[in-house]
Amino acid sequence: MAQFTIPFAELKLSDVPRVGGKNASLGEMIRELTKVGVRVPDGFAVTADAFRLHIEEARLGAEIYGALDRLDPHDVVALAKAGERIRSLIRSAPLPKVLEAEITAAYLEMSARYGSGATDVAVRSSATAEDLPSASFAGQQETYLNVHGQSEVLRSVRDCMASLFTDRAIVYRAERGFEHKKVALSAGVQKMVRSDLASAGVIFTLDTESGCRDVVIITGAWGLGETVVQGRVDPDEIWVHKPTLRTGHRSIVRRECGEKAVKLVYASDGSARVKEQRVPLEARRRPVLSDDESLELARWALLIEEHYTRVHGRPTPMDIEWAKDGNSGELFIVQARPETVHSNQSGLEVNVYQLGQPTADQSVLVHGKSVGSKIGQGKVRVIKDTRELASFQKGEILVAEMTDPDWEPVLQRAAAVVTDHGGRTCHAAIVSRELGIPCVVGTGDATRRLTTGELVTVSCGEGDDGKIYRGAVPFECHTLDLATLGKARVPVMLNVGNPEMAFLAGQLPSAGVGLARLEFVINSWIGVHPMALLHPERVTDPSALAEIERRTAGYTSPAEFFVERLAFGVAQIAAAFYPRPVIVRFSDFKTNEYAGLLGGATFEPTEHNPMIGFRGACRYQHERYREAFALECEAIRRVRGVMGLSNVKVMIPFCRTLGEARGVLDEMARAGLARGQDGLEVYVMCEIPNNVILADQFAELFDGFSIGSNDLTQLTLGVDRDSELLAHVFDEQDPGVKSSIQLVIQRAHARGRKVGLCGQAPSDDPEFARFLADAGIDSISVTSDALPKVLSVLAS
Repeated sequence: MAQFTIPFAELKLSDVPRVGGKNASLGEMIRELTKVGVRVPDGFAVTADAFRLHIEEARLGAEIYGALDRLDPHDVVALAKAGERIRSLIRSAPLPKVLEAEITAAYLEMSARYGSGATDVAVRSSATAEDLPSASFAGQQETYLNVHGQSEVLRSVRDCMASLFTDRAIVYRAERGFEHKKVALSAGVQKMVRSDLASAGVIFTLDTESGCRDVVIITGAWGLGETVVQGRVDPDEIWVHKPTLRTGHRSIVRRECGEKAVKLVYASDGSARVKEQRVPLEARRRPVLSDDESLELARWALLIEEHYTRVHGRPTPMDIEWAKDGNSGELFIVQARPETVHSNQSGLEVNVYQLGQPTADQSVLVHGKSVGSKIGQGKVRVIKDTRELASFQKGEILVAEMTDPDWEPVLQRAAAVVTDHGGRTCHAAIVSRELGIPCVVGTGDATRRLTTGELVTVSCGEGDDGKIYRGAVPFECHTLDLATLGKARVPVMLNVGNPEMAFLAGQLPSAGVGLARLEFVINSWIGVHPMALLHPERVTDPSALAEIERRTAGYTSPAEFFVERLAFGVAQIAAAFYPRPVIVRFSDFKTNEYAGLLGGATFEPTEHNPMIGFRGACRYQHERYREAFALECEAIRRVRGVMGLSNVKVMIPFCRTLGEARGVLDEMARAGLARGQDGLEVYVMCEIPNNVILADQFAELFDGFSIGSNDLTQLTLGVDRDSELLAHVFDEQDPGVKSSIQLVIQRAHARGRKVGLCGQAPSDDPEFARFLADAGIDSISVTSDALPKVLSVLAS
């Protein structure tokens, strides 16, 4: 009977002391989850006792642990010297004969099962303190891919043992109080998935930036998954909403196609096991997973999370690695470990970072993908080679093409991290989250655009777009203690424009979203006039037409580009607040704003006063925009019907007359979005005096009102709200405006309709919220920064 090798199928989570966290987890999944359809490549573990036997027979213990006891892990030079010496000792010592015999026998038996004399395997390190709920040990030890033959397997197992003493692993244990001598190394020998012929990546069962538990985020790239983990590529990203996935919906709420410029594949020349290749342009533009494959991975991720939650007796979000076999087309899970950043937070406090107004000379130098929501400042230190790491000073901004685990002693001292490559699940991102520092990945050219010594501000507090500003831009951090916020006597909702901030905002104690503006999504996520997408032949500007073609490349049609991007923007907000209501207002650009969109000048008239011109409900049924409004309706229909986000309600802005109201409802019905169908509620903005005067008749056509206090004040007082000369007259608390608000509440309630307010007034002056509550309003919608103040006022 084997003493030092154990088949994965015989392992379970409680075997961490014998085989480490990674191997124990693989055994657990094979034992418990393959029977419900989760595919996991088979293999065997070389136990931690094998590692101890190797160290003991080679008589290395005294030298190894004595050197570590004397080492200052923050001395980069001494660390590198000691680590290299220890690894060399372990690699050069022959494995004990008993180990060689057992490992060889297990490998040959495994190869036979896969129909080969020497099958290809991955040899993975699994430390006995690894993948605990409080520490990730991400990338601390080595993995060897495409290993063939007995001698290669034996060498890789020994190299794995040596990798327990990589520089980054030594520092990681020292920083977290793990005693070196009490941590051992188990090696896992796992059948390779031929993802070099397909794709691979990482899954988190929560949103990696906000910690929102209701989504699964999948990243992926072509080839072996190491490029994603190491941050060598900018991967595809797919978000899937858990609650509606569980009800059988195709709940992909967002998809972003990464550049995926390189891939890691098997090497065939014998000098290396794997090699890097450039990816053709056509493949870069293609997603690595179909929708069906993404949903299958998301379902598996739910099964894994639910199982580990049961085993641990507490919610256990997971960090999972997946691979697709290019020969069979099958998907596999190759690793799973507990997520260790957000799952260890209490959830009672939320830090909200707000960037001040940059000055003219504080321009944005570089853009990338933000990791987390923090803001940091410091002097840049561009590092292009590991030999330069010793020059890094505490509090500097680390700028590099990418990072790997060897850089962790330096990351510990950084004020922020910026990389040229990588996605939100790469090494730099994972470690930065764990360290609690801002990080911007995938900038493309930060190492060329930023200069060592220059002062910069790294902002991850503005959504998905991480920005590096020149100089020290002022910023604030507000800590909200959710436990101290009182219960308001009126439901308080949020005004949300940016979908990229939705998962963070969704964790605030609000009653939902009282106003989600489609125009923000159209402007920032699409940027093209919808009529220009429907009729590109009418766009006369060649440069605009070329840019439209570039943005819509890879979509079945330009119109589909608009619908999908708009649907994803709405879906991300709806998913973040689900099942709380989210009221989505159809687009309310003015003609001059529509004209500013790509290709828009062709389709928009010139108006002297766009504020009271061709906007809102009248556009939706006019020949100039009717086709485009149908696209907006299709996006909402897709969010509610296909994705299952039935918490979305819709709202009509600037509806002047009852005739316009009936007309726009007819247009919606023709576009497959009929009021009442599948529970769809349709609200109307109350922002025109006629909405107040005829409130009882508007109430017959709509399910509720939302008072837009800005426009209502403008039209009640006859004041252009954009005029600086009349700013002293514009007052939302004017008695006439307040009287109109009270009147519409009374008339709507008499018809059994609800009334909310989504204007700026209560955000600017929380005392105005007290007036609204006294008037009997059903909900108040405010900006996220005003939420604590308004809740406090309404709780008192």
